[in-house]
Amino acid sequence: MIELGLARIGRLLERTNIPWRAIHVAGTNGKGSICAYVSAMLHAAHVRCGDFNSPHLIDRWDCITIDENVVNESLFRQVEARVNRHDAKEGIGASEFELLTATAFHIFTQEKVEVGVVEVGLGGRLDATNVLQSALVTVISKIGQDHQPLLGDTVEEIAYQKAGIMRPGVPCVVDSTNEPSVLEVLETYAGEIGAGPLIKVPEIDSGDCRLRDFFQRSNLEPHQQVNLQCAFEATRQALKQLRLDLDPVDLLQATKNTSWRGRLQKESIRSLTGRNEKILIDGAHNAQSVRVLGSIVDRTLRESNQSITWVLAASKGKDLEELLLPLVRAGDSVVTVEFGPVDGMPWVAPASSKDLLEIARRSVKLTGQHDAGPDVLGALRWSSEVAGGGPLVVAGSLYLVSDVLRLLRDVERGVQ
Repeated sequence: MIELGLARIGRLLERTNIPWRAIHVAGTNGKGSICAYVSAMLHAAHVRCGDFNSPHLIDRWDCITIDENVVNESLFRQVEARVNRHDAKEGIGASEFELLTATAFHIFTQEKVEVGVVEVGLGGRLDATNVLQSALVTVISKIGQDHQPLLGDTVEEIAYQKAGIMRPGVPCVVDSTNEPSVLEVLETYAGEIGAGPLIKVPEIDSGDCRLRDFFQRSNLEPHQQVNLQCAFEATRQALKQLRLDLDPVDLLQATKNTSWRGRLQKESIRSLTGRNEKILIDGAHNAQSVRVLGSIVDRTLRESNQSITWVLAASKGKDLEELLLPLVRAGDSVVTVEFGPVDGMPWVAPASSKDLLEIARRSVKLTGQHDAGPDVLGALRWSSEVAGGGPLVVAGSLYLVSDVLRLLRDVERGVQ
């Protein structure tokens, strides 16, 4: 069960010194990519940097990095145990995410980071990460509808929750491709609390030809380019606050090899299925992100109206039609599957693979269809056989992506 609020995390951290400064990132889509880009640029600037993202991808500790390296498992477990003991001793009853957040913040302090790049878990205003009071800059990425029971039914209500990470006198970078009504909510909230300046991007400084040329040459999808521009501006603002005499444009090169696993990731599954061609893996799991994925697949993979083979899963409670309709076309093949238990997130459960396949079957005429139940490996093998050498895409849930990557990792390690 997800329990929003700052009281428990406040008690967990009330005697904790947090000497590092934060770059705090909220939004529905793009948060993780922005954090990855910021971390890469800060690392290139020789700023000791911690990064906290959620959810984890394969192991619970891989959501915490120091200088772009995943934190050591033994350190994670040592600090986590200390946080858990404090929670039990004080009778706080903190949630799993609150315990994880406190663990990440303690690790940042222990590892003497200068800047912590912190991704909001859910919402913003009442998210555990919003206990932070030392932000250098805040960032609000693309906002759409997701987690409506907790955040509100409209994008305006959701935007208000995201705006809660703003702080008086602290610069806030905002994705200007958001809907006008969303931008209005953010501007109003910033004015009410005295946050700012509010910096809307993308607005590339045409006076700096190096900056303009870099973005023109970048081989990025439009939404990725906007995320990078948000990250660049956040880094520029942070360097100002840190009074570091560095040209942020020089740091952009550090982002060229930055990737965010599970998003538009091309991956070989030959070790699992014998398939030679790489597949596309993307954790798109809400209406906004699946529309973007559907557009990219249509443009890049459907050559000469080529059909796609999909491996699909979704979290329980999601609008399944909303997830499927932007992706699946007539003539495609679909295998639905249920991801396994998510470590440290007992409230997360998969939607019924039977229900998901029924909606796909009802929506379009499929060439092939299969319900794999909880058998993710079986789903990959069925889809590989059906697709032949044609395009194969795994989508619908980050937790499904995690299961696929974990299977690949286990094969590499020789785990049965």
